[in-house]
Amino acid sequence: MSQRFDAIIIGAGQAGPPLAGRLTEAGQTVAVIERKLVGGTCVNYGCIPTKALVASAHAAHLARRGADFGIGTADVTVDMTAVKARKDRISGDDREGLETWLDGMEGATLIRGHARFEGPHTVRVDDQVLEADRIFLNVGGRAVAPDMPGLGDVDYLTNVGILDLDVVPDHLVVIGGSYIALEFAQMYRRFGAEVTVVEKGPRLTGREDEDVSAAIKDILEAEGITVVVGADAISFAKSGDGVAVTPREGAEPIVGSHCLVAVGRQPNTDDLGLDAAGVETDGRGYIVVDDQLRTNVDHIWAMGDCNGRGAFTHTSYNDFEIVAANLLDDDPRRVSDRITTYALYIDPPLGRAGMSVDEVRRSGRKALVAKRPMTRVGRAVEKGETQGFMKVVVDAETEEILGAAILGVGGDEVVHSLLDVMTAKLPYTAISRTMHIHPTVSELVPTLLQDLKPLT
Repeated sequence: MSQRFDAIIIGAGQAGPPLAGRLTEAGQTVAVIERKLVGGTCVNYGCIPTKALVASAHAAHLARRGADFGIGTADVTVDMTAVKARKDRISGDDREGLETWLDGMEGATLIRGHARFEGPHTVRVDDQVLEADRIFLNVGGRAVAPDMPGLGDVDYLTNVGILDLDVVPDHLVVIGGSYIALEFAQMYRRFGAEVTVVEKGPRLTGREDEDVSAAIKDILEAEGITVVVGADAISFAKSGDGVAVTPREGAEPIVGSHCLVAVGRQPNTDDLGLDAAGVETDGRGYIVVDDQLRTNVDHIWAMGDCNGRGAFTHTSYNDFEIVAANLLDDDPRRVSDRITTYALYIDPPLGRAGMSVDEVRRSGRKALVAKRPMTRVGRAVEKGETQGFMKVVVDAETEEILGAAILGVGGDEVVHSLLDVMTAKLPYTAISRTMHIHPTVSELVPTLLQDLKPLT
């Protein structure tokens, strides 16, 4: 016999629990199904634990730099067991808070297990059959294990497994040159490991402008990280207790004690029984949704990483806001209204909003661009953190800001002042004529925008 609810939410990531909160507040009964850990990737394997580790790595790095600030320190040591325990505590507290919220949510039932569709309105979880008028998918994604020669014969880590390390690797070889890969690379270098980054493409962070990629490479190499690009024929083999990675034909193998594979992610949609519900996916397995996150089946929505419309915690939470606004608030919000924005949490961080300069150039529109090195930002000089630069690109005709890249101290925070003006569709003068506080990094944004030049 089936249990009936007004709504079923499959997955308790960043969109599922808040949607359950809104639906139950509206008097609906909701089943929230989670097969693993409440909180999804962000709380358990992503943002929360990794940024906790980044903070520990930054503390070690700053301690080693004590003499730069006139501070004497003894030899800096890293207790990886304590670092991991701190990370686990922060992540665990966050997960426990979410679980407590869901458990105490009147009208919500948290069900543990793997959900599969048996029909458009019917879901089975082990021996339970659930039915609902509306179904919301928030099933997330997982690391890709690519088909590379020899990878199946060696022990390797993904972003999940590396979080269980309580030792510092002698030599960590990182496969991949994008965001997750580079954060772990710098982090473990600061913990004391030898680190080599192996990237298939011609440069790191291939979606960024070349000057951003080059600056990121300089930052990492300055800390002693070896960067290998153009690794177009990567293969793996065992080497004692470690892994030998050959980046290209004829190259010398790179022998590491540990290997992290961080080359992309895929949606958790292959074992949901989507066919039974008639839900369409694209060629990569992402659930196809419209501008309000509804699938081709009228009563089923998809939120978060599984819909291919963003791969971040903030896009997942914004998905929840869009769905709730349309369903409950008579507010026709759309995915296409939001501006792409994200950060890369190496140190110093990269804050990004909107289009890259390369994208603007390819669009053919007339544009203005300005760039300023962080060496000319007083706050960065005072803090002894002058790596990177800030760059903004503006539409020459409308004077609206098209995109920004702030690579430098506080870049992940500073970029929001630009993002807010972009969302409001105001001209760049809304910032360039604003008085900011001194001494801050943000105060240089108006100065930067006063120095716009035609993009060539």
